[in-house]
Amino acid sequence: MTLHSPSRAEAPAWQDVSAAHQPVQYGRIAAWAVVLLFLANFLWICAINANFRWPVIREFFFHPDIMRGLGFSLILTVVGMVLGTVLGLLLAVARLSNDGLAKSAAGAFIWFFRGTPLLVQLIFWFNLSTLFPHISLAIPFGPALISWETNALITPMTAAILGLALNEAAYMAEIIRGGLLSVDRGQNETASAFGMTRGRALWRIIIPQAMRSIVPPTGNELISMVKATSLVSVIAMSDLLYAAQSIYNRTFEVVPLLLVAVFWYLIITTVLNIGQGFIERYYAKSDRRLTTPQTEADL
Repeated sequence: MTLHSPSRAEAPAWQDVSAAHQPVQYGRIAAWAVVLLFLANFLWICAINANFRWPVIREFFFHPDIMRGLGFSLILTVVGMVLGTVLGLLLAVARLSNDGLAKSAAGAFIWFFRGTPLLVQLIFWFNLSTLFPHISLAIPFGPALISWETNALITPMTAAILGLALNEAAYMAEIIRGGLLSVDRGQNETASAFGMTRGRALWRIIIPQAMRSIVPPTGNELISMVKATSLVSVIAMSDLLYAAQSIYNRTFEVVPLLLVAVFWYLIITTVLNIGQGFIERYYAKSDRRLTTPQTEADL
């Protein structure tokens, strides 16, 4: 006896799903309508509220001092992130090495810079001259070979870069270490079987695969770095927030100038969020390309 599935014409009417569709979710539509209504009402209240001083915001939004401070904030973000990522990679490799000294030194660095607030670190670097009036290159317990005045070396810019980069390195080290650990250990064994050195295998095989796990949290760190640059205003660094503060100290328009800074931070972080989304989707496609052939073979 041969079994066959009934055709659409033979199937009972209650089994015909050709015209099936997802039911309208009236509850979700109502919830969206309520949320949008409250949001529109809030925006309208803000728009007509004279206390926001919208004309002042428009006046100073592209003010030269604001633009200069925005430029310094972006420079600090890029330099701090690049240096922090490079140093973080070295620290992550040291943490994963079999050398006890390198592993301990990297662990102590990460412990200290993750365990103290960034604001305290910035103030410490800026006031380093109170502890060490001179910075010297010397033989241990011997004479100094060369010496510099600390105040000449540690300017507000160098203090800001040191504070941001070293603090970021501690966090990036753990992000990179987690990404490297996410790669199958068999990759190292395979590379060793082909005669590759540990360093070559790391750069050519392990790190490219680990990037799928490293990129998303690194994007979050970059966005956090943009906001962290506002802390350098405490050491008289002319960043975006410091520029806004300088203007409202003269004009006494505190809230409008703070809103100018807030809007610029939101613009920057929004652009970075969009960029992060594109990068994450790119690596998600890479994952699907790697897993699809295996899935089809299993089927």
